[in-house]
Amino acid sequence: MKTASSLLQSIVFVATVVSAAPTLETSLFARQAISTLSTAQIASFKPFSFFASAAYCQPARTLAWSCGANCNANADFIPTASGGDGSSTQFWYVGFSPSQNSVIVAHQGTDTSKIQALLTDAEAVQGKLDASLFPGVPSAVTVHDGFRNDHAKTAPTILAAVQRTLSAHPASKQVTVVGHSLGAALALLDGIYLPLHISGVTFRTIGYGMPRVGNQDFANYVDSHISLTHINNREDFVPILPGRFLGYSHPAGEVHIQDSGAWTSCPDNTNSACTVGDVGNIFEGDAGDHSGPYDGVNMGC
Repeated sequence: MKTASSLLQSIVFVATVVSAAPTLETSLFARQAISTLSTAQIASFKPFSFFASAAYCQPARTLAWSCGANCNANADFIPTASGGDGSSTQFWYVGFSPSQNSVIVAHQGTDTSKIQALLTDAEAVQGKLDASLFPGVPSAVTVHDGFRNDHAKTAPTILAAVQRTLSAHPASKQVTVVGHSLGAALALLDGIYLPLHISGVTFRTIGYGMPRVGNQDFANYVDSHISLTHINNREDFVPILPGRFLGYSHPAGEVHIQDSGAWTSCPDNTNSACTVGDVGNIFEGDAGDHSGPYDGVNMGC
C-alpha cells in the first residue's frame, strides 16, 4: 500500500509527464482579449472566498456558523445543513446569505493528510455521469471518476438541503455553489446537477484553484449551460491537473491572479497570459500559491 507521501510523488511525476506545455498559439488577439478586473469587481468575490474557506471547517462548526474569521466575514449567514467526514466524504454545508440574497452551497477541498481524499485526486480515469443524477446530459460528456464518485455521495442530500433553503427563503431565486481545489470540482458538478432538478432559480458556480474535471465535451456543456468563474492564483499548478494528455479540458471563465496582484479575466482555457502560460508544467508551479491568498483570503479553517 502506498503511503500518502509516495502517492503524492507519483501524482507529481505523472502530472509532469502528461501535462501539456502551453500552446504556441499566442496571437496578438489572444493577448488583447484578456481584461483586468476593477477593485470593485475583485471585492465582489471576497464573500464567496470566505464561504469556500469555511468549507474546510468541521460540519458542527459550520452548522452553528461559529468558525472564526471565515464565518465572521459573512456574519448574517443562516445555515441549513452540513455534513461529510473530511476523508471518505468531503465536508460540505448549505445555507442562506441575506447579504448576497442567495442560497450558498460549499464544498471542502483536498486535505492531503487524509489518504482517501488524496486517492480521489489520484484517480484520473474518466467515466460517464450517472443518468439518474444528470438526466439529459450527453453521453459524450465524461468526467474524472474520483470527482464523480465523491459528488454522488452527497448529491441527493445537498439537493434536499437546497430545496429546503429555497422554501424557507422564497424571495430568493439564486443559488451560488463554491469550493476550493477538489471542492471546486465538486462545486462545478453541483453547478450542473442542481439545475437539472430545480427550476425557476439562477445558479452560479465560483471555484478557486479548480483542477480540470472532464473532457472537451464536458467543457463545452459547461460553457453552454453553467455560469462559472474559476479563479487561479499565480503559479498554482493544480489548475493544470489532470494533464491535457489525459483528455482533460477546462471550461471558459478563468480569472487569473497575476504576480502583480492584478486579477485578469481570461477568455478561454488556453490563453498564454493566464494559468497555462504561467505554469507550463508542475515544476514551474508553486504549491504555496494553491491556498491563496485570494484577495487576502487563504483557504483553510
